[in-house]
Amino acid sequence: MKININLNELAYRYEIYQIVNIFYPFSEINFNTSDSCDLSIDVNVSDDLAIIWDGLNKDEFNLKSEFTKKEVIKNHLYLFLSLKTGKSFPWGTLIGIRPSKIALALMNEGKDYNEIIKYYEKRYLASKEKAELCIKIAKREKDIVNKSSRNISVYIGMPFCPTRCLYCSFASNPIKGCSKLVEPYLQALTYEIERISEFINKKRLVIENVYFGGGTPTSVSNDQFEQIMKDIYNKFIYKNNIKEFTVECGRPDSISFEKLDTMRRYKATRISINPQTMNDETLKLIGRNHNSQDVVEKFNLARSMGFDNINMDLIVGLPGERLVHMKKTCSEILKLKPDSLTVHGMSVKKGSKLLDNLKQNLNLVDLDELIGMHDETVKLAEALEMEPYYMYRQKNMLGNMENVGYSLPDKESPYNIQMIEERQTIIAMGADAITKIVFLEENRIERAPNLKDVREYNNRIEELIEKKITMLEELY
Repeated sequence: MKININLNELAYRYEIYQIVNIFYPFSEINFNTSDSCDLSIDVNVSDDLAIIWDGLNKDEFNLKSEFTKKEVIKNHLYLFLSLKTGKSFPWGTLIGIRPSKIALALMNEGKDYNEIIKYYEKRYLASKEKAELCIKIAKREKDIVNKSSRNISVYIGMPFCPTRCLYCSFASNPIKGCSKLVEPYLQALTYEIERISEFINKKRLVIENVYFGGGTPTSVSNDQFEQIMKDIYNKFIYKNNIKEFTVECGRPDSISFEKLDTMRRYKATRISINPQTMNDETLKLIGRNHNSQDVVEKFNLARSMGFDNINMDLIVGLPGERLVHMKKTCSEILKLKPDSLTVHGMSVKKGSKLLDNLKQNLNLVDLDELIGMHDETVKLAEALEMEPYYMYRQKNMLGNMENVGYSLPDKESPYNIQMIEERQTIIAMGADAITKIVFLEENRIERAPNLKDVREYNNRIEELIEKKITMLEELY
């Protein structure tokens, strides 16, 4: 679908684009063009008044409000398009990545439950249910969120996977086609770990959490995995009183007894075994080399080896899936009884194969059924006696929904909370890893990204480390 927005004040372009995109996802949205289109909307903004018009319907409104002009325009455009399409979305106009941060900030200001609910409803047109979710998460995060610049988390990335999933846009190179890159990459990563460890020790920083993610860390060989785990343990875990050491195993087809034994010996406190779905047809469609029974077998193997904090990831809205598929997935996960659950809404990203397939009319679920599928995951978390503890949102999520982490008491991931709330410096190593340096007193964040391309990362590792350390020196 081609949409043209006739806008006289381009300062509002970003906000208007985001609201239109909620109602007409995957459409071509242009501004101030004379090209032919399927829908044309005029947005005319003056000092105190604005008019929205589509050729049939008009909304003329005053811009004087307790909210900013951008917020008033967003809200009126949302209501205009909601009436036009017959659709409404639980998050209203809220397009931010971290909506629970709003609740936490309001709680710290002394606002009570009812005041926070009204704030979400009035300012963002968000539903009471979503506001309540933010409050629940903020309450759980409040005592965990970092309060000292000396405390840090560490992230290590492995940019390889058994295969590349249809929806993926991360640095996740299929391991079979990149075997010659693995050893040079591990050498570069080991060197970065060594240098960053020296910096941390020199500055006497306190490592609270270590997260080994990807890609899929376990996609390399048993021996390669053993070596990198040994390096991580020696540099960041040994003699440090850390709260969490997560290894995101992810793909069941990459997990072996030997790798689980390695994780156990090097003191991993939390692991992820991620099915995404328990429907074999979908697993094949999205490019996974395992089936649902593999998930069960690897989960049970990990349990039998003593792992008592296992997370499982699910995705709502995978291609071809409907409510019946989600009910099956939730039923199977309930039998396994993981310790935490991360529910992702399907996000269609620019770097994924899924976006290309949408152009070929890939069948996606409608809004009402999608909300019903999310509701099933809430029921699953309740049946598992879990509570939400962190949340984030992404652009281009089907139904404008969210990603939520649930866990049993004391089984949450402190790293995930620090990552989302952005109140703790996270030093990240590996290709495509982004270090976030948090200046707490200034309420400022600086980012030091590593290169995404594995070859470039390997070749320019010295330059990347020096740049990162220079930026960290400003804080420490």
